[in-house]
Amino acid sequence: MGHNHSHSHGHSHTNNKKALLWSFLLIAGYMVVEGIGGFLTNSLALLSDAGHMLSDAAALGLSLFAMKLGEKKATNLKTYGFKRFEIIAAALNGLTLIIISLYIFVEAYHRMANPPEVQSLGMLTISVIGLLVNILAAWMLMRGDKEENLNVRSAFLHVLGDMLGSVGAIVAALLIYFFGWGLADPIASIFVAILIIISGWRITKESFHILMEGTPEQIKLAEVKEEIMKIPLVRDVHDIHVWSITSGVFMLSGHISVEGKGTHDHVLRAAQTLLHDRFGIDHSTLQVEAEEQGCPCAHEPCN
Repeated sequence: MGHNHSHSHGHSHTNNKKALLWSFLLIAGYMVVEGIGGFLTNSLALLSDAGHMLSDAAALGLSLFAMKLGEKKATNLKTYGFKRFEIIAAALNGLTLIIISLYIFVEAYHRMANPPEVQSLGMLTISVIGLLVNILAAWMLMRGDKEENLNVRSAFLHVLGDMLGSVGAIVAALLIYFFGWGLADPIASIFVAILIIISGWRITKESFHILMEGTPEQIKLAEVKEEIMKIPLVRDVHDIHVWSITSGVFMLSGHISVEGKGTHDHVLRAAQTLLHDRFGIDHSTLQVEAEEQGCPCAHEPCN
């Protein structure tokens, strides 16, 4: 079972790297085109989309670097290796999204007060191609392990927000072309900014939860205790802590009180098997203690 698990993890890790690399090349390449097009057509919607693509390219590059760094083996100074950097990268991506969205809000406010002339046909052409590029990048990232890997998911949300931003720019270009409605450009950019800030907040919140060593959302602490208590001869479970090193890599430590002598190894083995099979926790540190001796915490009670 352990072999299949590690093989699956290695396969998804390779897929994630390929998806991030190709998405990065696509986004970075078209970002230059869209930025130039935004200046030439005087479109804030395109420029904000190009700004978002710049953050996309940075996010994808940072995610790729984090994943590569995470492959480095543990050292005496970094005993868990470098996998946590993936979460730091995700947090930086989320904060970048929030900052960019605030800048777009300010710029859109100024443009609504004085709508400039926009070359709608050029804006339409560039935003349609941008949409196709983002759809392709999103499809590549969907083939990765975005449900389990926060880093890949943060990159995917960057691209998804950018894709919706391209849709907004297309709608704005059509409204300007057919109805001469100049306000459509800043309104479309506000729509992009709202999408960006929602994505940024979600990723930042989740990554900070991991960095603060909060209990993973997939695991219910009460359920873990309840299941361990079902193991024969277990009388109490306390001082349980569950946290993540990076997405999908769970750690657990705790105390188990048992009845009778000579049962420690049996209970320990049963508990570790349960944690692996039921909750996907491969790394657990359990202190098994005799019930009559009580918790070894000398000066404060175990929780």
